[in-house]
Amino acid sequence: MGEFVRLDVEAGVGTIRLDKPPVNALNNQVQAELGEAAREATDRDDVRAVILYGGEKTFAGGADIKEMAARSYVEMQPFATALSASLTALAEIPKPTVAAITGYALGGGLELALTADRRIAGDNVKVGQPEIQLGIIPGAGGTQRLARLIGPSKAKDLVYTGRFVRADEALALGIVDEVVAPDDVYATAHRWAAQFVNGPAVALKAAKAAIDGGLDTDLRNGLRLETSLFVGLWATEDQRTGMQSFIENGPGKATFTGR
Repeated sequence: MGEFVRLDVEAGVGTIRLDKPPVNALNNQVQAELGEAAREATDRDDVRAVILYGGEKTFAGGADIKEMAARSYVEMQPFATALSASLTALAEIPKPTVAAITGYALGGGLELALTADRRIAGDNVKVGQPEIQLGIIPGAGGTQRLARLIGPSKAKDLVYTGRFVRADEALALGIVDEVVAPDDVYATAHRWAAQFVNGPAVALKAAKAAIDGGLDTDLRNGLRLETSLFVGLWATEDQRTGMQSFIENGPGKATFTGR
């Protein structure tokens, strides 16, 4: 457990909780602790799905600008590399992940949310990539994950202007997947994550690897990846259990072990 980031686990759902008032700024320590939490969530067998959460008021307001402004070019290189690596570790958690977004997700905060498989936001949320207003660009996935999520034209509009986007527009653009009342954000994210606790963990891992890996390559190689992962599931107990249950009882009634 870090000073500002912790992994809380209950009934198979892990919550990676940021707690650095007032806005969960992603300074050097926070980004390092995010990476540690991601690795712990990856390694723990009792974690079957993960929620990224910044608390009731703010998801994450972005990088610590005062800390960044004081750095030289030479000093920024290792920081930026480590920040990108930490967020990539979150994106590569081989389990279903969901960001529960409250208040603001700006700059590095939106980049953090983009590492999740799904994003649920309060109806009062604002998101954006305002780095251009500082004379820089997003440096922790904002130009890459956002463009892959909503397309290059829409991503360029947001990155070029640095404007803030309200929840309704974020939903229309596809930045977030569901908008709920602010008080319902975490509970809604938890319901989504909890449905996977007793699911076929190896198949879920394969599904995520196939989709994410396919986006990084061309269709032909993506299909090869899919075939390899698909066939590999015949080495699992869950495949045998799931198919036998279907034959005997119909769909949706299998009890999986995650092996």
